[in-house]
Amino acid sequence: MLNEIYSEAEERMKKTIEVLKKEFASIRAGRANPAILDKIRVDYYGVPTPINQMANISVPEPRLLMIQPWDKSVIGNIEKAILKSDLGLNPNNDGSVIRISIPQLTEERRKELVKMVKKKSEDFRVEVRNSRRDANDQIKMFEKDGEISEDDARKGIDKIQELTDNYIEKINQLLENKEMEIMEV
Repeated sequence: MLNEIYSEAEERMKKTIEVLKKEFASIRAGRANPAILDKIRVDYYGVPTPINQMANISVPEPRLLMIQPWDKSVIGNIEKAILKSDLGLNPNNDGSVIRISIPQLTEERRKELVKMVKKKSEDFRVEVRNSRRDANDQIKMFEKDGEISEDDARKGIDKIQELTDNYIEKINQLLENKEMEIMEV
């Protein structure tokens, strides 16, 4: 019973970490990363489609993204979608591929990005704590119903706290790495 609660809480916390990693990957940090295009949708015959489902995206140089659409007729739509996005990128379209030069980030923009990743990190820490609270509530309910002893409940709560501390530390590590990536010139 306690193992199920523990496993469920751990699974929720793992998913939280995975989502945070994806969020961080989509944040531009001054070097080319295809993941920054993940949230952009392109009108493909009336259907909003992610760029990576309609083109090859490569990184031939540290500050250059190259998008090679499989269907050359949508190259203009891809270019428009990138221009409309909030990434602040200027695509160069040569008729068969789109090249996106990733500019250096300004000091001001770096500080904004650091603030943003700190806020996102805090949101995900709250999510981990919510998982802890839910697990603890379940344990307390089982204790109240007499299905587990007070000692087992205490051990279970301590184990959940240990798990929570572990995942909060992982979030802190991801934040630290992303901050370093953003601030490096």
